[in-house]
Amino acid sequence: MTLGRAVSLAGVALYIFLWVLAANGVSNLIAPLVIPPVLVLLIWAGIALNRFVGIAPHRPKFPSDDDEDDEG
Repeated sequence: MTLGRAVSLAGVALYIFLWVLAANGVSNLIAPLVIPPVLVLLIWAGIALNRFVGIAPHRPKFPSDDDEDDEG
């Protein structure tokens, strides 16, 4: 198992543990725990809307080191 996968599993386990605490009476945890799934849902909906409308994703264009036009 790679380190990244182990950290991801530990994060998911911690997230589930915090939801168990919230379900057992620690009600001040509910709002912060709802934020990540809502953000994922909003990002997913935006991507789905872009694909539905037909907007193609673009790659960012960064100036290369060889460009000397900006030096004046």
